[in-house]
Amino acid sequence: MNQKTKKLSTLGMLSALAIISVLLIRIPLMPAAPFLTYDPKDVVIVIGGFLFGPLAAFLMSIVVAFVEMITVSDTGIIGMLMNVIASSAFACSAAIIYKKMRTLKGAVYGLIAGWLLTTVVMVLWNYLIVPLYMEVPRHVVAGMLMPIFVPFNLIKGGLNAGFALLLYKPLKVAFKAAGMAAGEEPQASGTTLDVYEASQKRKRTIGIIISATFVILTCILAIWVIMQT
Repeated sequence: MNQKTKKLSTLGMLSALAIISVLLIRIPLMPAAPFLTYDPKDVVIVIGGFLFGPLAAFLMSIVVAFVEMITVSDTGIIGMLMNVIASSAFACSAAIIYKKMRTLKGAVYGLIAGWLLTTVVMVLWNYLIVPLYMEVPRHVVAGMLMPIFVPFNLIKGGLNAGFALLLYKPLKVAFKAAGMAAGEEPQASGTTLDVYEASQKRKRTIGIIISATFVILTCILAIWVIMQT
């Protein structure tokens, strides 16, 4: 199996996984806006972007949004457009940064950038598009931005970033073991410096796992607080 075929197979598998997550997991986060739901498709899409670049993430965003539109979504082409924009803003920006800095730090920076960029981008697009979808005056949507759309996108982005940090390495290792991604980097030769660097890498990994878990738990707590109000 050549590299192009491996890439297409892996992207197809990831896209299928993202679609399944949309079909099975749809969690309403904002009682005042029940059409705003969370699903983990962007976690899978950004992992595809980390593996194969921002263009792959963009193409996955389109495919997954289209399938969502013709299956479980009732928002039509407007919903598809918003899904493509949201997924691309998060996954493509994270993949661009990771492509420049292919380290754990690069992944963290990319996910944080995608998280923040998506929040800003979606506030602007919600202000433009939601009046068409809800058929309400624009000033009504403007009043929903800070209390509804900003918290929703911050919580959604936090969950996506946290889950992506936890899942990327295990999935990458699994794809490499199956021969569907690039091979492993050469192993350390066993020198004192190599042992020290391996130890530091393990510490950073543990720190990232703890941080990602904290972000996820914080977002879950925020959801609980919102549901109680």
